[in-house]
Amino acid sequence: MESNSAKYKIRVAITILLIIIVAGVSGYIIIEGDPFLDALYMTIITISTVGFGEIHKLSTPGKIFTIFLILSSFGTYAYAISILTSYFVEGKLSTIFFNRNKNKIAAKKMQDHVIICGFGRNGQMAARELQAHLQSFIIVEQNSELIKENLERPFRFIEGDATADETLINANIKEAIALITTLPNDANNLYVVLTARALNPSLKIISRASNESSEKKLRMAGVDNVVLPERVGGSHMATLVAKPDIVEFLDKLSYQGTSPTNLVEIVCSEMPDKITSKTIYEIGIRKKSGANIIGYKTADGEFILNPSPDTRVIQGSKLFVLGTEEQIKNMRDIIHSSE
Repeated sequence: MESNSAKYKIRVAITILLIIIVAGVSGYIIIEGDPFLDALYMTIITISTVGFGEIHKLSTPGKIFTIFLILSSFGTYAYAISILTSYFVEGKLSTIFFNRNKNKIAAKKMQDHVIICGFGRNGQMAARELQAHLQSFIIVEQNSELIKENLERPFRFIEGDATADETLINANIKEAIALITTLPNDANNLYVVLTARALNPSLKIISRASNESSEKKLRMAGVDNVVLPERVGGSHMATLVAKPDIVEFLDKLSYQGTSPTNLVEIVCSEMPDKITSKTIYEIGIRKKSGANIIGYKTADGEFILNPSPDTRVIQGSKLFVLGTEEQIKNMRDIIHSSE
C-alpha cells in the first residue's frame, strides 16, 4: 500500500545491508580464519569499495570470495545506501520511526480530546474547526505521505488503520470525549464506529456517510450524529439561489471568535444560587450583558428557539447566545459568577 511504501523501502534497504555484512563477515571468518573485528573491517571496506589496504595477504579462496562479494554487493549496496541517505537528508527517517512514537506518548497523556479518523477534506476541515475552538484533538491517518506533508502544521498524528483496536487505543480512546470518522468508505466508517463504541461506550461519535442507507446503519451501530456532505453541500447551493441574503447573513456569523459577532453556547452548570431557576428576564441577561439569547436547550434535551423572557434557566441547561466577544464574556460572568 502507498501508506506503507516508505517504511517498506527502508526495511528492504536495512535488510540488504545486514545480509551483505553478515555474509561477508561469515566468509572471512570461515575462509581466512579472521577474528570478528577484522572480518567486519574487511567486509566494510570491500562492499563500500573505499580502497583501503587488506589486513593481511588473502589466500586464493579468500581472493575469490572477495571478488564475488564485490560483484554481488556493488549494486545492492548502492541501492540500500541511496534509499537510507535520501531519508536522512530529507528528514523522513526520523519522521517515520520517531515522530510516530512521540505522538503515541503524547496521546497517552491526552484527556477529554477528540479523535479524527481520516485526514481528507472533511478531516482537515474538522481539524481546523477544533483548533479554532481550542479543543485538543489527535488525527488517525493511514497514509504516511499525507502525514509527512502536514508535519509543519500544529497537529498530532497517529499513523495506522482507524478500524484496528490497537490504533484507537494508541490514540487513547478511553479518555476521549468524541470521535469523528471521515473515511471515504462507509463500510470502514461503520467498522470504526463499532470498534470505538466497544472501547468507549460513553464516547460521542460523529460519522460521515455517502447515502441514506449508510446513515441508517451507522445510527444502528451507535453513531450520535451522521453528516452527509453531499446533502449539506447541495442544500447550501440551493439556498444560495433561493435565499441568498439569508445565507450571506449567516455566513457573517462566526463560531470561532474570528468575527465581531459570534454565536456560542454557554453551559449553565454550577450557577450561583441567586440566579438558579430564575427567568431570563429576572436575571437581566440582555440588560446586563448586551448579548442576545436566540436558543435554549433544557436539561432534558429539548430545544427552544427564541425563548421568551419567562423561560427559567436551570442547572444543566444550555443557552445559545449571539453577541460580541465582550458581551459574551459579560454573560458568562453573570451565569457563573458567585458574587
